[in-house]
Amino acid sequence: MAKLISKTYGDALFELAVEENKVDVLLDEIEQLQSILKENDEFGKLMTHPKIIKEEKLQVAENVFKGRVSDELLGFLTIVISKDRYQDIDDILDYFITEVKKYKGIGVANVTTATPLKEEQCRKIEQRLLDTTSFKKMEMHYEINTALIGGMVIRIGDRVVDSSISTKLNELQKELLKVQI
Repeated sequence: MAKLISKTYGDALFELAVEENKVDVLLDEIEQLQSILKENDEFGKLMTHPKIIKEEKLQVAENVFKGRVSDELLGFLTIVISKDRYQDIDDILDYFITEVKKYKGIGVANVTTATPLKEEQCRKIEQRLLDTTSFKKMEMHYEINTALIGGMVIRIGDRVVDSSISTKLNELQKELLKVQI
């Protein structure tokens, strides 16, 4: 259900951004808004508190955000609050950001290695991903996991390329266990 809600509201916000030709402006505002909301979890508690009436929540949101965010984003927040969907705000905003990245041809890659990579290696991986995908730009996220032993795991969306030594050893073990002597 939460995915349907985030998709419905996220799509509406994305379509508004495209129609108004404000994709970059709203993306920037939403990234800043996410940062602010993460730093101030008390605001989220206030917006989801069952004993505070909607009108008060709407008034607080207007007092906090009016003049600080665009009218489009303030209107969107008003709708989310008035429809009692504030608890889904993080998922909605994440969905919007994902849609903007798709729209702009930006791929998000998560690269996990056993040891830190040098800058040159990072550039080569990014270039290889750009050459083998339809993305115009890549947003790279690197992570270290010593359990991989060696090699790397690359995730882009729901696609995974696993060339880690630990995975190859596990596959070899499975094959050896199948062999009957």
